[in-house]
Amino acid sequence: MINTQRSTSGSSQSPRSPSSQPYLSVSVTDPVKLGNGVQAFISYRVITKTNLPEYQGPEKIVIRRYSDFVWLRDRLFEKYKGVFIPPIPEKSAVEKFRFSAEFIEMRRQALDVFVNRIASHHELRQSEDLRTFLQADEETMERLRFHETGIFKKKPADLMQIFKDVQSKVSDVVLGKEKPVEESNPEYEKMKHYIFELENHLAEAQKHAYRLVKRHRELGQSLSDFGKAAKLLGDCEGDALGKAFSELGVKSEALSVKLQKEAHQLLMNFEEPLKDYVRAVQSIKATIAERANAFRHQCELAETIKLKEINLDKLMLTRSDKVGEAEIEYKELKAESEEATQKFELIVNLMNEEIVRFQEQKTLDVGLAFHKFAKGQARLANSIADAWRSLLPKLEACSSE
Repeated sequence: MINTQRSTSGSSQSPRSPSSQPYLSVSVTDPVKLGNGVQAFISYRVITKTNLPEYQGPEKIVIRRYSDFVWLRDRLFEKYKGVFIPPIPEKSAVEKFRFSAEFIEMRRQALDVFVNRIASHHELRQSEDLRTFLQADEETMERLRFHETGIFKKKPADLMQIFKDVQSKVSDVVLGKEKPVEESNPEYEKMKHYIFELENHLAEAQKHAYRLVKRHRELGQSLSDFGKAAKLLGDCEGDALGKAFSELGVKSEALSVKLQKEAHQLLMNFEEPLKDYVRAVQSIKATIAERANAFRHQCELAETIKLKEINLDKLMLTRSDKVGEAEIEYKELKAESEEATQKFELIVNLMNEEIVRFQEQKTLDVGLAFHKFAKGQARLANSIADAWRSLLPKLEACSSE
């Protein structure tokens, strides 16, 4: 079993193993802006440390950009049907946010989590594409990106059309225009219901986490503004009252800094993990769609085989000279059908394993996020209470004079 190491970004990893044990440690660091204007992009150093024999050496450092991570995700999605491929962060379309320090750090952290989830996955970490991503030079990666294919390569407009087509088919089924070709599997239906419900609940939690971050920032800014006003008021007064106002202003500004810091911690350790799991659920839904496609393909082939059998029987009864050709077509179709059935069964088995793994990891990650949230809020509340409490004797003295 391959062990991985916790990176500096806080992605969920097990501690690095002794050199005698197989290990694979990956970290995404040092984001740097390159280029100007619309051609500008962020590059990252991806550092790999391992003692696995299939790698080129104990340590490798490569430079990667966002599109390289997209390439890796797409390759894995195409090759590992039934496996829940870890999600990557969205590409920001808003120019003013693309290169802000906060956005860059959020993306770096999310990309680090993405790579480490792959490196710690018992199937994905054996991928040749992962080794290429972690070791190839920049020219090789650029060349590989041009050959990228798959659903994630499609433009947003193309993806929207796919979703509209699915919605249209669902509407046809509801209205009785088309008979659905779907699995009648209670466990599968239960899993789908769980995933769709989970997406809604996570999205709602993430929305309110965003509001909490915004509230902390706004309160921090308000305290900063109030602190400045209180200090100016103190300058106008004399003696004890002026000093008390000045100290009130200083405390307000200090608390403003604490609130802004806590807002950043909320963003990175609470809102972002929730958002990451929203993306993870969307990735699972893509796997569900692949399973549905595999099931439909299997059913279509089974129907086609029945028609071929009928046709072949007719040809044999009439002693047609096309019997030989029809028999070849039938055998080829039969082989294709068996392959499709095996592919579908593999997807089913993998998804059954993946949902258990996903739930266990989600429990750990989301539990940790909520623990950090509660701990941060308690720390902040104590700081605020201590700060105001320290001012009470002086303010009481002024009010009693």
